[in-house]
Amino acid sequence: MAIQFKWEGVFPAVLTPFTADDKIDLEMFGKNLDAQVDAGVAGIIIGGSLGEASTITIEEKKSLVDYALKKLNGKIPVILNIAEGSTKDAVAQAKLSEAWGADGIMLLPPMRYKADDRETVEFFKTVAKSTVLPIMIYNNPVDYKINVTLDMFHELSACSNINAIKESTREVMNVTRLKNRFGNRFAILCGVDPLTLEELALGADGLVAGLVDAFPKETVVLYNLVKQGRMDEAIKIYRWFMPLLELDIHPKLVQYIKLAATEMGICSEHVRAPRLPLVGEEREAVLKIIKDGIATKPSL
Repeated sequence: MAIQFKWEGVFPAVLTPFTADDKIDLEMFGKNLDAQVDAGVAGIIIGGSLGEASTITIEEKKSLVDYALKKLNGKIPVILNIAEGSTKDAVAQAKLSEAWGADGIMLLPPMRYKADDRETVEFFKTVAKSTVLPIMIYNNPVDYKINVTLDMFHELSACSNINAIKESTREVMNVTRLKNRFGNRFAILCGVDPLTLEELALGADGLVAGLVDAFPKETVVLYNLVKQGRMDEAIKIYRWFMPLLELDIHPKLVQYIKLAATEMGICSEHVRAPRLPLVGEEREAVLKIIKDGIATKPSL
């Protein structure tokens, strides 16, 4: 049975570790989960962009969910990302999420086809009606080319289990627009790492974070400091963190963040093709950012 939870706090979009022969590395997955729980995250999201959603199979998703549910044992919610090209497939995945025991869903708009506003709203509503699980709508027009507008969210407010928004428009003012229009009807979670402090300061309820996969303690402390109004301390950590956080907004964010997590001992660099591991000058440049960050980590 799904556990009850609030869309509040830090939700890592967890990495999917692979072995050298391209199998899911559950042992390393567990090691990263331990680090997240120890740091105090509010929940985990499996199979997002950082989890290489486009290349993992349904069976692999199930194995990750099964493992996480067993290991976490109700301590924090396990959320499954749904990113499908057809409404039929998205509904099927929502039903599987529920059957597998997931606690919630993060839902992307239709993949590949650029649905218009009416089609997008109908897609979200149809998926929402197919499950009792709470749903967070992932609004990322920069990467997925579909913008969920305020008017569209007004229509979606009729679905009681659509109750959170991953805000990744990269328009900081959108947090205020959403709060002004809907009050607390939807929880708002910042989905862009380099906007963490700004969106939390404006009232975002939480984070769907990327660099937390490598730096869980620093991410949770930053969140807590902002929520406690200790802005001078938060800003100090945020300025240290920014070069690392900017790794989240690059097309190779998976490789970059896996490299960071590898340097922290809680992942490996293995990625699934067509992604390839970093090499040469690019790898050295990213590694320098990571090592500089590790060398200058602030005292928490």
